[in-house]
Amino acid sequence: MKTGFNKDFLWGGAISCSQADGGFLDGGKGISTQDLRYLDPSWNREQVEEKHHKCPFSKAEFEQALKDMDVTYYPNRRGIDFYHQYKQDIDLFHKMGMKIFRTSICWSRIFPNGDDLMPNQEGLNYYKDMFAECHKKGIKVFATILHYDIPVNLVLKYGGWKNRQTIQFYVHYAETLFKELGDLVDYWLPFNEFNAGRFAPWDGVCLIQDEEENMNQAIFQCLHHQLIANAMTVKLCHEMLPGVMIGGMIARFETYPATCRPEDALQALQDEQYGNWFYTDVMVRGEYPQYMERYFDMFDIHINMDIKDSEILKSGLVDFLSFSYYFSQVSTSDQTWEKTAGNLIMANKNPYLNTSEWGWQIDPQGLSFLMKELYERYEKPLFIVENGLGYDDQLTEDGCIHDDYRIDYLRQHLDMMKKTVEAEHIDLMGYTAWGPIDIVSAGTGEMKKRYGFIYVDKDNQGNGTLKRIKKDSYYWYQKVIATNGEDLS
Repeated sequence: MKTGFNKDFLWGGAISCSQADGGFLDGGKGISTQDLRYLDPSWNREQVEEKHHKCPFSKAEFEQALKDMDVTYYPNRRGIDFYHQYKQDIDLFHKMGMKIFRTSICWSRIFPNGDDLMPNQEGLNYYKDMFAECHKKGIKVFATILHYDIPVNLVLKYGGWKNRQTIQFYVHYAETLFKELGDLVDYWLPFNEFNAGRFAPWDGVCLIQDEEENMNQAIFQCLHHQLIANAMTVKLCHEMLPGVMIGGMIARFETYPATCRPEDALQALQDEQYGNWFYTDVMVRGEYPQYMERYFDMFDIHINMDIKDSEILKSGLVDFLSFSYYFSQVSTSDQTWEKTAGNLIMANKNPYLNTSEWGWQIDPQGLSFLMKELYERYEKPLFIVENGLGYDDQLTEDGCIHDDYRIDYLRQHLDMMKKTVEAEHIDLMGYTAWGPIDIVSAGTGEMKKRYGFIYVDKDNQGNGTLKRIKKDSYYWYQKVIATNGEDLS
């Protein structure tokens, strides 16, 4: 029986540039789609959640954000100032023992308009310096090429991912990264959470709901263009950087039937197919699965494909599969079933699970199930690239953050991860917690919803000193890494 993790297991943490960097328009950066995300500082928790779930992004907000160059209502423009403070933050990661750092590259820092012929050298230099700093500290670099944010000019001028031209702009961007940063990046990921386009259209494929006559049609046309861009990028990476691994990623929604009714079991199967398997089937097998024909017929979706698309999909198969995992859900045909919040989606509530402060269902066992399912289905190495607990951490009188709740959450998941690797002999490459440091929440735009091992003194209004403070979980994760996951106490 296998015992423990491999000696070269990659323990680390993950962030995204749009949630962390700040530096709005600094260094020649163009405006990105995530720069337009809106949060009224006066909103309370209920108002934030209402906005997040009912209408996360509207045409009116889009138009207003393009006029407003302030940062007051746009937390992603502020981030945590990682753009200017990355050296001190990377040093904190190093002292925690991190072996790998996953971050994303901002397309609009490299090509401010997206369709530029030549890259912005200042943007390239930033990433060269930052990745070199990681290597200097003994930390490998895991780079996500696109984590939701595209240059807003591509939306204005071309319609974003609705337009097939965006594929070529993206591939040109990826080619530039491979050429300029290839010797500084250890692992590549073309797209963050591929299925986000289906469940969070503005984030995933930059669509505004009240602008589309047929939202489903628009979403899947955009996703098709992204899948083609993904395959072309994987092929290009294999050609330009032989031996370097490049993977695929989804937000994994582990799904159980709500009851033993056959209708619920069928719904669970279909939710798995449409919400999870579709994206990984294409990235690993290089073709659209047959069950999607049923889905497209159901919603009258007709994807415009080029004659060469089938060949392209088969030519760029990923080397490994990565995923985010935060919660599980249940599936049912009962439309009155109680709902609760989750990553990207509103989920059917499981009465047997506890929930986080934000309503996300806590299910360590679900991590084991999905690891087994993914490995058995694809026989590809796996990488857990996001997992963590969002919480409104509070400084105590001693100036510390005693986040035992986060430690407990992570302990349960890491214990299940370890047991599954041992029992099933799964090839698990690494684990990057979301996140090593507090950043702006992707879902709600809040700073109050904190995931990090390092506290950042900044609130929803943008007030604060930006001081970094190590939480109790920082020292706990430091011990976990030092013992290669043997000591989870």
